[in-house]
Amino acid sequence: MRNAALVLGIIGGIWAMFVGFFGYGYTRIIAENAEVESWFWQVDNPGLIMVASFAAPVLAIAGAAMARSRNVPAGILELTAAALLLYAFGFNAFTMFPIAMLGLGGVLALAAREPDSH
Repeated sequence: MRNAALVLGIIGGIWAMFVGFFGYGYTRIIAENAEVESWFWQVDNPGLIMVASFAAPVLAIAGAAMARSRNVPAGILELTAAALLLYAFGFNAFTMFPIAMLGLGGVLALAAREPDSH
């Protein structure tokens, strides 16, 4: 279970990075270029999007990195990353895979009671 949490956390973290690159870039482009606002709109809370764009992938990959040695903190970090993605970006076509992978990885990490057999 710990190995599954590690793999799911890494894959979910990489997907979250792509979502974060787009979310952070979108909010910055609109904030810095006033002429773009006639075509696109700014999100309600750009600060939340910027923080979530950075923090969620970092939490996910950090949780994956410690999944084999410290399963409880790893599970908490992965579930926090999934919740942060869900809260900031919602559940849509771009976020459903990282949210699902991080949620499942977090649950598997928390459910792991004994070390994986080698």
